[in-house]
Amino acid sequence: MKSFLLAIALYGALSCALPLTQEADQVAEADLDFAKKYIENYYPDSASTPVIRSKGSDDIPADKIRLMQERFGLKVTGRLDSNTLALMRKPRCGVPDVAEYSTFPGDPAWKKTKLTYSILNYTPDMDRADVDVAIERAWKVWSDVTPLTFTRVYGKPADIEISFAARSHGDYIPFDGPGGQLAHAFSPAYGGNAHFDEDESWVRDLTGVNLFLVAAHEFGHSLGLRHSGIWGALMFPTYQATDPQNFRLHRDDIEGIQSLYGPPEGGENGDGDDSSSGNPEPATEAPSTDLCDPRLAFDAVCSLRGETMFFKNNFFWRKNPQRRDVEKVPISAFWPSLSKGIDAAYEVKADDTVFLFKGHKYWATKGNIIQRGFPKNIHSLGLPKSVKSIDAAAHDHNSKKTYFFSGNSYWRYDEAQKSMEKGYPRKISADFHQVGSKVDAAFLNHGHFYLFVGSEQYEFDSGTKRFIGIKKSNSWFGCQ
Repeated sequence: MKSFLLAIALYGALSCALPLTQEADQVAEADLDFAKKYIENYYPDSASTPVIRSKGSDDIPADKIRLMQERFGLKVTGRLDSNTLALMRKPRCGVPDVAEYSTFPGDPAWKKTKLTYSILNYTPDMDRADVDVAIERAWKVWSDVTPLTFTRVYGKPADIEISFAARSHGDYIPFDGPGGQLAHAFSPAYGGNAHFDEDESWVRDLTGVNLFLVAAHEFGHSLGLRHSGIWGALMFPTYQATDPQNFRLHRDDIEGIQSLYGPPEGGENGDGDDSSSGNPEPATEAPSTDLCDPRLAFDAVCSLRGETMFFKNNFFWRKNPQRRDVEKVPISAFWPSLSKGIDAAYEVKADDTVFLFKGHKYWATKGNIIQRGFPKNIHSLGLPKSVKSIDAAAHDHNSKKTYFFSGNSYWRYDEAQKSMEKGYPRKISADFHQVGSKVDAAFLNHGHFYLFVGSEQYEFDSGTKRFIGIKKSNSWFGCQ
């Protein structure tokens, strides 16, 4: 297993920005070298990342540039343009934006709710009392919305240790002086310790680097959170110098931490700050972390390169047939723009492509790379305008046909002809009458059709539609 060492890196603003019309082949050599290192650090090579070179960008893969642009809401060109370079120099966290998601084994959370912390030393930049208050406030950000409690201990081992250090400090990831990495923290599996760069100017306001804001972000990592793809969220990769006195935890952060630990005792979910979306949404119920909970239901199920993915809210469980354990992974760790969850998914193995659906849009992905030209409207598939979203989808690898379920009807799509087949839609109850009139998720596997309704799955022969039996949705995990 690999540890996730998480560091916030702060870079100065460009003093001489490139003109907006400058193309990739006109990028200065120094900027090109900087961009190469940025891509190497935050978009490392993996088996799932195709290496397609960008014109004028030497050996920088265009797909990686496109992924970075898509993640940060830039115009997706695959070229190293000036807007992309400017964003590369913005304050950000040192953890890679893409990684082999197997590095997050199992449930990335503490197994207890009462945690202790210790402050090993202090920065001379602030009064000790102000440091204590900033650290305590940073922990309170998370205890206010979870059942977690954080108690400071003195002179004895703590669950999480907090320290200030400069340059090399014993963890093989040295800090780099003023204006570089601000801090880094380890995941729960590796102790959750948080280190802050002593060469920074730590302050209680915004005249330097605000300790409370950085600590709150780092403690999110210490508790198991990865980065958010939502602008304005505390866990967004870039450092955001917002007013610490009027700080409100973003709804995305609340949903993320509650998906690991649940809401605080009493069931309050916290209202959060959802100002970046414009339309506040109600907090969604956190998915059960117990795969054998008999009430567990899935939003979508699909295969991915020999594995099976079970989606629930903003997470998915990853089942490998050659491994006994099941991994729980934030969707944002693989597809940042879909961090809020999906409605349906299916894989076309012949094309090594997974299609993901949310509302009236859908995305085509290869591994964790969203393909150029997506998202598209679901009506481009030939669905009628009356269909507002897809409830479930499943692909038959033998016939090359895909089934789409919406409401009480289903359609069959010919992947080769790229068109809906005649004779559809049909009523779900007409061909799968044991199911009823609505399906939550669907999956085709080895000639068997699995339709998920709530916490139950109905199994059919995919050719004859013959009903085989009914099981709990989580029977895939050996649950009785």
